[in-house]
Amino acid sequence: MTHKALILGAGMVGSVMATDMAADFDTTLADINPENLARAAARATSQNRTITTIQADLSRPEEIKKLAAKADIVLGALSSHIGFAALRAVIEVGKNYCDISFMGEDAPDLDALAKKNNVTAIVDMGVAPGMSNLLSAQIASELSPCSELNIYVGGLPRDRSWPFQYKAGFSPADVIEEYTRPSRLVEHGSTVIKPALTEPELFDFKGIGTLEAVNTDGLRSLVNTIKGVPTMREKTLRYPGHYEIMRIFRETGLFSKDPITLKSGQKVVPLELTSALLFPKWTYQPGEEDLTVMRIEAIGLKSSTRTRIAWDLLDYYCKSTAATSMSRTTAFPCTIAARLIANGTITSRGVLPPELLISQKGIVDTIMKELASRGIIYTRSETAIAT
Repeated sequence: MTHKALILGAGMVGSVMATDMAADFDTTLADINPENLARAAARATSQNRTITTIQADLSRPEEIKKLAAKADIVLGALSSHIGFAALRAVIEVGKNYCDISFMGEDAPDLDALAKKNNVTAIVDMGVAPGMSNLLSAQIASELSPCSELNIYVGGLPRDRSWPFQYKAGFSPADVIEEYTRPSRLVEHGSTVIKPALTEPELFDFKGIGTLEAVNTDGLRSLVNTIKGVPTMREKTLRYPGHYEIMRIFRETGLFSKDPITLKSGQKVVPLELTSALLFPKWTYQPGEEDLTVMRIEAIGLKSSTRTRIAWDLLDYYCKSTAATSMSRTTAFPCTIAARLIANGTITSRGVLPPELLISQKGIVDTIMKELASRGIIYTRSETAIAT
């Protein structure tokens, strides 16, 4: 009997999830936007796969519960502001879940509820957070001790264009959330909070050139789950110049959610106006190519030698499927993990961040093999550091 999969959200990532799951699942895709659903259905058809689409208001937990009740496995590709409510709704109907939402709430707060309902819910299972968590935990565990963990990641247009030199590879609203949410880092063994977009650094990446990295809240659960590493940080990469504009916008108040009153008496929420102006300029047009770059490195002792272990990813837009790199590198870890839940490979109950999966022998190799079969290639390196 074919198992049933439900995908919540038909944006760039959700549509790729649906097509991938349709290879061996009876797949339903839900979204409030009929245009998104039509595009997703066309994507599946172009790859000789079939999905069922349902128009639904996924900001309403009761809608999610009604849909999830009919599924064997549920996947989430929703905006951050409704991600936590969706997670709770799926858990409450006792369905297993795999999610990529960049929710601001602490998903492990629902761990007890998930265990009570015998649910496995893997959260943040995208590229970063997601693969960054999984691979960080893996390489940190190989060092004794691990003294430093660094994550650098970014999704970028292949062609830079003035003035922003950026396009959003996922929900633009979540990009602004990334630029405003305080960043959790670990320094001297303690968790510290710093403003987003701080401590800029320039890096040269082979095949791309110089990129700028700043603090963002990408460590997320890692600050609590990886113990004994005194320095940990995650930074997001952009072409130089982009962040300076974003800092100016933020300091001007253009990202504020608090209404202001104009001289005319009309009230305006600055973030809503900024979003209306920015998002059309940040949206990828059909055929417009992007790339995803990530470097995860752990530094510490291995057999008494100071060692650097790293995973690198450089992925590009897929012309054969017309799928952005960011949508593929984010969607596939989630669909792979969802299958591992559905087929009984992953059996742990509760709300699980990706890094906890390394406790299961062979899980990293399985995920990497499945990613490679879809054209997503991570490269590992290990070097001794001269002292």
